[in-house]
Amino acid sequence: MLDTSARLLRLLSLLQTRRDWASADLAERLGVARRTVRRDIDRLRLLGYPVHSTPGVSGGYRLGAGAELPPLLLDDEEAVAVAVSLRTAAGGTVTGIEETSLRALAKLEQVLPSRLRHRVNALQAHTVPITREGPTVDADVLTRITAACRDQEQLRFDYTGHEGVTTSRKAEPYGLVGWGRRWYLVGWDADRQGWRTYRADRIRLRTPNGPRFTPREPPEGDIAAFVQRRLGYDMWPIQARVLLHAPAEQIAGRVTGVVEPVSDGTCVLTLRGDELRLIAITVAFLDVDFEVLEPVELEEWLDRLGRRLRSCGKG
Repeated sequence: MLDTSARLLRLLSLLQTRRDWASADLAERLGVARRTVRRDIDRLRLLGYPVHSTPGVSGGYRLGAGAELPPLLLDDEEAVAVAVSLRTAAGGTVTGIEETSLRALAKLEQVLPSRLRHRVNALQAHTVPITREGPTVDADVLTRITAACRDQEQLRFDYTGHEGVTTSRKAEPYGLVGWGRRWYLVGWDADRQGWRTYRADRIRLRTPNGPRFTPREPPEGDIAAFVQRRLGYDMWPIQARVLLHAPAEQIAGRVTGVVEPVSDGTCVLTLRGDELRLIAITVAFLDVDFEVLEPVELEEWLDRLGRRLRSCGKG
């Protein structure tokens, strides 16, 4: 059994991982009696941690917000992740927190063990960001969205679509996904009864949040894959399919599309875009033999591209 100090640290770590804990679950995790959990909760309160009791048949506890910020517990992986994230945020990826991120980073790196500081420095030294103009998101918006995801509370917000039209939305939030320099919220739209993605920079949150909800199975089991498919594939109006005389593993990762193996030496590549001309260029530069399956107009663009390249070569 853990001694009192180690058990308090373990209890605090558990309370930080999710919103509500039944006292019986905490007792089982810690390997102690429920009365011991109650005494340890009282010790945490004396140390300044605002632990609230939750009502119910079994009873439980919730780590809440207090008047002062108590110490936080981070394991090695969490500490590295926070340090790298703060360095990234200091570069201006989120609006209004650059200076704050630098102050927080200075405090964190001051207490980082040497082994973790070397890991953070190595990650930073060998990671080269490409800066470009793009929409920014207020840090408070991201914080409120992630809190609603954690607490399983419905979000109410005004959303400005691609056409500039603003509508009122109610959604069950499941997570934020970063795509390039943009953040996307994945949620179940209560009015449209379906999964949707929302650009975070186009969200204007309302107060207060809506009621709590029972979590659904995430779309496709992975919200990151869902966003990738919606933004990198489904949004384009034109589809083309070509049979490539190359193994699927040779093509996968070289192009944004769906690769389906047919045999050991062939595969079907499905591409989407807004112009057949660009799809033709993509297929040509794969530098493998192919057959156009659909649409037939793609063959015309490939012939035109071939004539243009031969003409330029003669010049």
